[in-house]
Amino acid sequence: MGQEYKIQVVGRAYLLRPDTPKDGLRRQPRPGESDGLLSEPLRSRAQEASLVMRPPPVTPNTMYALEATEYAQQQGKFLEFHQAAYKAYWSEGQDLGDLAVLEALANATALDGAEMRQRLESHHYSAAVMAQYQEALQHGIQGIPTFVVGNLLFTGAHPYPVFQAAMRRVLGQEGSEGQK
Repeated sequence: MGQEYKIQVVGRAYLLRPDTPKDGLRRQPRPGESDGLLSEPLRSRAQEASLVMRPPPVTPNTMYALEATEYAQQQGKFLEFHQAAYKAYWSEGQDLGDLAVLEALANATALDGAEMRQRLESHHYSAAVMAQYQEALQHGIQGIPTFVVGNLLFTGAHPYPVFQAAMRRVLGQEGSEGQK
């Protein structure tokens, strides 16, 4: 999308389950999950959006992952890191609450994993992550992923044409405003 529309994608933190213990929780299968497949409607939505999503074994405390994402964003590597973390969690079942996993993902995306780990251990990005979370709550955001395109806000995995339609709508509105 960024190439097609010459936009910059900016990630913002959202604590989906802020009460998750620091070490995470062993994830219990949900009704309808089987053979590494999520239950409906998430299974169908993921397939429609061409996403690989398998039930992970652990529900992590995501604070470190959100701080790592903030580090990556400040280094100009948000999308690369985000995509690597997504694959690690949903395809490979890795624990994104584990500093060693996050450090390896940083190194794999041409980031300084050791520097990132040091910043996570010192909670360098905690205040920024919490401020982003509070901002999301103030805007009524209640889930992830949430997308803001112009003045449109929508939540959940969607096929690419949904994003294209949102961009066309926003660009059409901006074009008509510029002609006034």
